[in-house]
Amino acid sequence: MQVKGTEIFVKALKEEGVDILFGYPGGQAIDLFDALFDQDEIEVIMPRHEQALVHAADGYARSTGKVGVCLVTSGPGATNLVTGIATANYDSVPLVCFTGQVPQSLLGNDAFQEVDIVGITRSICKYAVTVRDRKELPRIIKEAFYIARTGRPGPVVVDLPKDVQQAMGSDEYPSEVNIRSYKPNEGVHMGQIKRAVTILNKAKKPLFLIGGGVNISHANKEMTKLVDITGVPIITTIMGKGAVSTNHPLYMGNIGIHGSYAANHAVSECDVLFSIGTRFNDRITGKISEFAKNATIIHIDIDSASISKNIAVDIPIVADAKLAIEKLIELAVPVKTDEWIDEVSGWKKKYPINMDKNSGMTPEKIIRTINDMYKNLIVVTDVGQNQLWTTQYIELDENKQLLTSGGLGTMGYGFPAAIGAKLGNPDKDVICITGDGGMQMNIQEMATAVAMELPVIICIFNNGYLGNVRQWQEMFYNKRYSSTCLRYRKSCNRDCGNCDKECPKYTPDFIKLAESYDAYGIRVTKEEEIVNAFLYANSHKDGPTIIEFIIEREVNVLPMVPGGKPLNEMIMDC
Repeated sequence: MQVKGTEIFVKALKEEGVDILFGYPGGQAIDLFDALFDQDEIEVIMPRHEQALVHAADGYARSTGKVGVCLVTSGPGATNLVTGIATANYDSVPLVCFTGQVPQSLLGNDAFQEVDIVGITRSICKYAVTVRDRKELPRIIKEAFYIARTGRPGPVVVDLPKDVQQAMGSDEYPSEVNIRSYKPNEGVHMGQIKRAVTILNKAKKPLFLIGGGVNISHANKEMTKLVDITGVPIITTIMGKGAVSTNHPLYMGNIGIHGSYAANHAVSECDVLFSIGTRFNDRITGKISEFAKNATIIHIDIDSASISKNIAVDIPIVADAKLAIEKLIELAVPVKTDEWIDEVSGWKKKYPINMDKNSGMTPEKIIRTINDMYKNLIVVTDVGQNQLWTTQYIELDENKQLLTSGGLGTMGYGFPAAIGAKLGNPDKDVICITGDGGMQMNIQEMATAVAMELPVIICIFNNGYLGNVRQWQEMFYNKRYSSTCLRYRKSCNRDCGNCDKECPKYTPDFIKLAESYDAYGIRVTKEEEIVNAFLYANSHKDGPTIIEFIIEREVNVLPMVPGGKPLNEMIMDC
């Protein structure tokens, strides 16, 4: 049977199990949207901006484990996806992004809304392709989903010229994929696993370092079992947090620039560092020459290009984290670590991360309230101080999940990703923790949340600054607050160092803005108001609620490792 390209497109989505598609229509995608109109198996969500759209698909994918699917038009519709594609690529999130394109007869002629989106995105996605022939369309879509979800997951871009969309062709959709040039690793080298276990068993000061790869492979139960069997303490990257419960007695905290004293010093002192699913980026290593310099390093990662890329390792193992951990469990035995555990646990007890020196309402107290009040939760952060405080204080277990932009550090990610997470998990509470800066980058998605009647709770930590940059300016640039004050007006004359000066009123009024969207809003200025604010938000099930927390303007995220310093040279207070 002969059908249009748009019809095989819809059939393909159904065959791939797509239940939600995030789309924004336009001239070169209008035929695809028309084909979606007559079906009801796939819900089409229309965010208010394409960048928010791809972040929403990202949040949906991270929280459900499914492939997130986008559909936009050509030109600016396609280019507005770029930041979200790069965000997903860094954090290994499976997306398939469909972009409309001008007819092939117009390609290269500077046609209206024509861009080479494949050329633009090739370096920031897993695969990008323009469909040139209607006969190839079913195969290419099948391959796109396969590539996105297998191996190291990531985004795939499929560009659809309008003539291909309208052309007739077979209605058959392939059931299998066979790509000669793409054969993701599906095994694990048992010889290397045995070597790793032998090294681990001989260690006096072993340490597991767990990255986002363990969460991506859904190996949380397996990782917990491995820790329980071996008795080896565990630390995580920001993206790896939640791989085991944060309340596990052997969990010692996050590593890195704002990591815990115990985690950072454990890396510096360990004799075997067993790393699974992390890229060893600069945010966790500090000064590379000093990183785990006394340790034999074992590294498991699904991406061979990530192994010994930043940190030279002694035992490389290319494998999916879950499969590798399962094989490790088969061979694992208790390791004699009592003295080592006592030492690291002593650091954790002596140097806890807290904000006790700050009076009144603090981010720690807000986040600990969330820990106490919500038991079935997805927390989504934006980027900046709000993200760092959350990763320090949020408690995670099998019923609580953290979503955040790790590799790219994308401001504006949090709120739309929370919308995607709520759409994919309607029975879970979803809380977005954001700053006043990041919230304004995609604040138009209040309309999407209201339209879809999503009871997402948005916690805005409002300190009137782009707080993370301001902190660096305070600590390393002599308090020269250049372009970071969000209360700034032209009449201020850049007089931010004058403590006696009365600052202008903050713009916008987030509560009035929420009300203008027909959403809910409440402002909190005192510690004793925190619980009631969440109770207020919980009472509204038909739409989003903004809770604006007015926090201390110049409160910092501590501890902190200055740039270029080793992990054990931490600023604990300032």
